[in-house]
Amino acid sequence: MVNNVDQLRDSLDAIAALEPGFVAAIARVGYPAPRVREPGYETLLRTIVGQQVSVASAAAVWRKLETELGEGCTPQALLARDFDALRACGLSRQKQGYARSLAELVVSGALDLHALPADDEEAIAQLVQIKGIGRWSAEIYLLFAEGRPDIWPAGDLAVQIEIGRILGMATRPSEKLTRDVAEAWRPHRGAAAIMAWHHYNTEVL
Repeated sequence: MVNNVDQLRDSLDAIAALEPGFVAAIARVGYPAPRVREPGYETLLRTIVGQQVSVASAAAVWRKLETELGEGCTPQALLARDFDALRACGLSRQKQGYARSLAELVVSGALDLHALPADDEEAIAQLVQIKGIGRWSAEIYLLFAEGRPDIWPAGDLAVQIEIGRILGMATRPSEKLTRDVAEAWRPHRGAAAIMAWHHYNTEVL
């Protein structure tokens, strides 16, 4: 699991034993800290709220939502509010659609966020049922909220940039190349992603 300090370091040491670039990267910036988020509905709702806005703006919208809906913005409370009430909190029509999609799947039992499949691809397939949650958001959720050790968000721009730098590539690798070079790092690719963000100094969730 990558939400544990010792396991994260052990995974990075395992990759470093295969790839000297990681030895140098760890020497440059040190080991990253785990990034841990609470699994479940609230974290995904916060992800939707935070899409394409600044951290400060997302926090302001969340405060308004909790004032309107109560702590945690439960799916039942969200579904009970009309468009205007949610719009007054700062949720656009598009984001309201995404939030309602999440809430409806949770309330109906179609999506159990505390019993996602153990297989990573099957878990991603369930998460992308939520409108507004694409593969990248699903991968980030599984990495940080569930600590899954082998999640590899190869489509992430910062991951591509930093893996290119860490491996000494002349140009940023494509998503396919980023995916291909990490095959040898299984089952520790989640730690490689966290290291890439640490190297880039980017918050993602």
